Amino acid sequence: MTPATEQSETPAADRSVPAVFRPRLIATDLDGTLLRNDKTVSDRTVAALAAAEQAGIEVFFVTGRPARWMDVVSAHVHGHGLAICANGAAVVDLHDGGRLIETCPLPDHQALAAVEALRRAAPGTSFAVERTGGICYEPEYPPFHRDPSAIIAPAEKLLAEGGEHDGTPVLKLLAHHPALAPDAFLDLGRAAAGVHGDFTRSSPTALLEISGLGVSKASTLARCCAQRGIAPEEVVAFGDMPNDLDMLAWAGTSYAMANAHPHVLGSTTHRTVSNEEDGVAAAIERILERLEG
Repeated sequence: MTPATEQSETPAADRSVPAVFRPRLIATDLDGTLLRNDKTVSDRTVAALAAAEQAGIEVFFVTGRPARWMDVVSAHVHGHGLAICANGAAVVDLHDGGRLIETCPLPDHQALAAVEALRRAAPGTSFAVERTGGICYEPEYPPFHRDPSAIIAPAEKLLAEGGEHDGTPVLKLLAHHPALAPDAFLDLGRAAAGVHGDFTRSSPTALLEISGLGVSKASTLARCCAQRGIAPEEVVAFGDMPNDLDMLAWAGTSYAMANAHPHVLGSTTHRTVSNEEDGVAAAIERILERLEG
């Protein structure tokens, strides 16, 4: 698979991109895609992002992360300063400390209904509630980062009408199972509670991410692009996990990382090398070479 800078991109896929193709926006996932496994941005990637913006191509970070976890890349957003967080539930201004521009919440009653359905379908499931003001979780839930300010209580209490956080929008409901296989848990969750929200996953563990119905990376990216007069065919997207699938399908040009989930590898128009090998940077460099050539 050639060229050397994009070893996982097939020659056929490379030829499918016209020499005159000029994207207007790059949309990239973070974990497993833009970031290396140690959660850093390489110097090569920093340079490629800056070069893209200098060439007139906007860069959007589109991630499942909450705004408070965006410090790792906030210095590398150049012109616009916007990022799409929480799988499309929030648009934030990284030049203004992660200030929320807009949200697409999961209604509390739908989150509570999803909790009840998942408890019945998958006993042993534990939950966390990601709100605009921070995260709260159940005692059994294994958070990635302990937050000393988080309230720890049963999900039913965290979502109760009139409770301490009632009225603060829910960006995501998170559901973890200690024993189920990740993809099997996703299938089960969608079957049992898919009427209450949009289910996806991005973790290597059995961790479901539940957003409001119709809310995804793709839906929010599409709205942001429409506001800028950018068509899907003018967008290049990068991703590696199931929560990227809708975005990759929506974008006119899509890249799967070499380390991507099999469903992502099977759904994109192109492949690039892994996140550890700076696959996003390699693809951007190739795109810019075409523009210059």
